[in-house]
Amino acid sequence: MGSGLVARALVIGAAGMIGRKLVARLAKDGGVDELVLHDIVPPQPPAGARFKVRTVTSDLSAPREAEQLIAERPQLIFHLAAVVSGEAEADFDKGYRINLAGTWQLFEAIRRAGEGYRPRLVFTSSIAVFGAPFPEAIDDEFLSAPLTSYGTQKAIGELLLSDYSRRGFFDGIGLRLPTICVRPGKPNRAASGFFSGIIREPLAREEAVLPVPKTVRHWFASPRAAIGFLLHAATIDTARLGTRRNLSMPGISATVGEQIEALRKVAGESAVRLIREAPDATIQRIVEGWPRNFTPKRALELGFRADTSFEEIIRIHIEDELGSRRA
Repeated sequence: MGSGLVARALVIGAAGMIGRKLVARLAKDGGVDELVLHDIVPPQPPAGARFKVRTVTSDLSAPREAEQLIAERPQLIFHLAAVVSGEAEADFDKGYRINLAGTWQLFEAIRRAGEGYRPRLVFTSSIAVFGAPFPEAIDDEFLSAPLTSYGTQKAIGELLLSDYSRRGFFDGIGLRLPTICVRPGKPNRAASGFFSGIIREPLAREEAVLPVPKTVRHWFASPRAAIGFLLHAATIDTARLGTRRNLSMPGISATVGEQIEALRKVAGESAVRLIREAPDATIQRIVEGWPRNFTPKRALELGFRADTSFEEIIRIHIEDELGSRRA
C-alpha cells in the first residue's frame, strides 16, 4: 500500500492478535493518512506510525455504535472482530449477538451512510463455514454447510457481504482464513487453540496438552501470511471476483503428527517431550467437523500467497515472536 493511498482506514477488532499485527504492519508500511482502531477492549496504538491514529472502545453490537464508527466514512474497513469458535459454541446468545448481529449492524450502517459512499470492506470469515463429510481436498465449488454455531455465523456473514456488495452498498471481499498458527501469547477459548499450543508452549519450554489424536489433519497459515492476505484484499481489483465475493485462502495441510515432526526438526526431542496427550471428547467432536485440506485455485490465481511448509510456520513464529530468546 503506497503512501497516502487511503485517507482513512478503520480496523474493527484491532485489539486481537491479527488486529495488532495488521496495525503494526500498516504503521510500518504506511499507505493511510488516518487510522481508526476499534475493539471492545482498548486497542493499543502502534509504535512509530507516521499518520494520525485514533482509538475507539465500544461494543459493535450495541445500538448506534456501528453508525458512530462509520460517521466519518472510512474508505477502507477491516472487519476482524468475532467471538472465537469455542466461545460461540458455549454461549449461543453471545456468538450470534457479536458475530452475526454486530456484522449486520456494521453493514447496515454503511448502507445508511448515504449516496456516494462505497468503501472497500475486508471481512475475515473462516474455513468453519464448511462441514463434513469432506472430499480429499475442498475446491472452490464445495458447498458451505457448517456444523458449528461459529461456522454458521460466518457463513451468514459471507452471504450478507455478497448481497450488500451486489447492491453496491460497499465493495466487499470475504477471506476464509485457515487456522492461524502459531498464535503468540496466551491460549484463548478457540477450540483450535491446541494447534498453536503444542508448538508455542514447548518452544517456551512449557508443557502443552494435546486433546486429539495425532492423526487429526487440519489447514494452517501463519500470522504473517494472514496479514499478507488482508493487505492484498485491501488493494485487489474486486472486479476479478465477479459475484463470488468470498475466497478460501491458501495454506498448509498437516496432521498433528506432522506438526510434531516439524517441531522436532526445528527444536529437537526435548521440545516434543513437553507435549502431553489428554483426550478431550468435546474438542474432538468439534474438530471432526472441520476441513482438512483445500485446493484454493481462485485465491492463488488472484495472487494470495501462504507459507510453503509447517516447518516454515514454526520458524516464522520463532523469528517474529521469540527472536534472540529462542537462540
